Amino acid sequence: MSVALSSRRRSIHRWRRRADAVGSAVLSVALLVWWLLPIYNMLLIALDPEGETEFKGDLWPSDPTLKAFAGVFFEGYWYLKDFWLQFGNSFFIGAMTMVLTALIGSLGSFALGRMWRGRAGVISTAALLLYTVPVYFLVIPFYLLMHKYGLNDTLWAVIAANVTFAVPYALLILQWYGRLVPLELDDAARIDGATPVQVYMRIYLPLMAPALAVIGILAFLTAWNEYLYQFILLSSPGNKTVAISLATFFDNEYTPWNYPAAASLIYALPPIVLFFAVRRCIAAGLGSRRFRQ
Repeated sequence: MSVALSSRRRSIHRWRRRADAVGSAVLSVALLVWWLLPIYNMLLIALDPEGETEFKGDLWPSDPTLKAFAGVFFEGYWYLKDFWLQFGNSFFIGAMTMVLTALIGSLGSFALGRMWRGRAGVISTAALLLYTVPVYFLVIPFYLLMHKYGLNDTLWAVIAANVTFAVPYALLILQWYGRLVPLELDDAARIDGATPVQVYMRIYLPLMAPALAVIGILAFLTAWNEYLYQFILLSSPGNKTVAISLATFFDNEYTPWNYPAAASLIYALPPIVLFFAVRRCIAAGLGSRRFRQ
């Protein structure tokens, strides 16, 4: 009797596992289709000679062409004459936002988590109060502040704005992740004569690499997708970004849709490349061989 009951329970357990696997697969496929559908539509528009595939309802252009991508690469369309300059400006803003956010966030989390432990909660909570104020309300004050310090119409003004909004969240994430790093490592290093700077450089930063990678990607994406502050703070043609350039496409009703679609697809590549470049670091944990060495 007990053997039959046990066999029945194992059979039910196997069917449940199979049902869970099938359900997970179906849900994953549904989410993947949902996420990739906009990109697929953009690709259809970019490959269509007139950029009208989405509006025709075709699953594939009848006469696909790479003319729009060539126009972006060689700046052949008049709206795209400064595309690579703008791309460089966007990349500089994103890269500097990523580096400064990771640097300031790691220094702040190290100070709060390893040195000022008693006041860490109050300071980090106060930093998060910034998110209670809508970003749009701070545009005019930030514009006046950048104008006062002579940073108006510079890439550094946008970088300062992005870092201002990214650091509080980075500080919170790094502070919580830093609690996984044993304090005994700091004490052992100090016994051996290490200074706080050496503890930060040789112990804290290597062990915080996965969290720093996540924060860096989030900061890069924040800067890469930001438009409002770029539009307000940047005015000269040499400082324009791709986000501003893509927005100008919609001001002209006669602009073919294939060019902005192709430019958008190319503009989306750096975050994807960055993610795949650091994904191993993100997946690494404190127990990995790299962090034990």
